[in-house]
Amino acid sequence: MDRAAKSELVATLHDVFNETGVVVVAHYSGLTVAQMTDYRSRVKAAGGKVKVAKNRLAKLALQDTPASGIADLFTGPTCIAYSQDPIAAAKVAVGYAKENEKLVILGGAMGETVLDANAVKALAELPSLDELRAKLIGLLNAPATKIARTVKEPGATLARVIQAKASAGEAA
Repeated sequence: MDRAAKSELVATLHDVFNETGVVVVAHYSGLTVAQMTDYRSRVKAAGGKVKVAKNRLAKLALQDTPASGIADLFTGPTCIAYSQDPIAAAKVAVGYAKENEKLVILGGAMGETVLDANAVKALAELPSLDELRAKLIGLLNAPATKIARTVKEPGATLARVIQAKASAGEAA
């Protein structure tokens, strides 16, 4: 890798550490190419990306970013998974680490907050942004549905009574 490519990678990683919702750092030693490709595709499907970079370059990119506290995690063969959604990358990384013990979660960062491995696992257990939106919409729709049902019920009851009287009259 020449100097220009290295400086471009550092600039890209600097932007990642500045702008993403969450960064998860993991050791990937022992993963096959197929397993790493599977991991990348899962993270991509969740709206994130996986990047493998030299630790020295990653530490350079971390300087003057909110996530600078995770510089100590970059030892050995490390990769980072990141996403704008603060939960997506953590959820996929922890899920994949449960399936494959060769991916070891070291920690991460969410803004200025440095997360250890347990905090990343706790973050992964939270509902995603889409799930939270769906629950909120459901909560907002529930009262309106109940009001509509309550307003409509007396008329429906009256219609059933009239129908029952009409049926009784025809039977007699």
